[in-house]
Amino acid sequence: MASSIPGYHRVMKRVLGRIVLAVVIGLPAIYAADWLIWKARVYVGGGMGTVRVGELIITPLKGNKEEYDWGGTVDVDCSRSLFPHAGEGACWWLNHRKVIYER
Repeated sequence: MASSIPGYHRVMKRVLGRIVLAVVIGLPAIYAADWLIWKARVYVGGGMGTVRVGELIITPLKGNKEEYDWGGTVDVDCSRSLFPHAGEGACWWLNHRKVIYER
């Protein structure tokens, strides 16, 4: 039914093109802004933090099996930013996932 409307495909291509353009331009811009804000926080001493999480250690065994051992709770370094920086996860992400898996 919708394809019988004159110009429908042209309008949909234009809308989808604008969405793709917004994502292609928007995501790098958001990441760059997040990195600049995080760098400024690191400079004044507040860009990194720690989160206490549970650690589950996964050990490979014979026959494609795995053994799971509880490693207790550990403090994990994290970046106080939207995206992970400095090789560490973002603090908000670790606060919502209280168990990390170590292989």
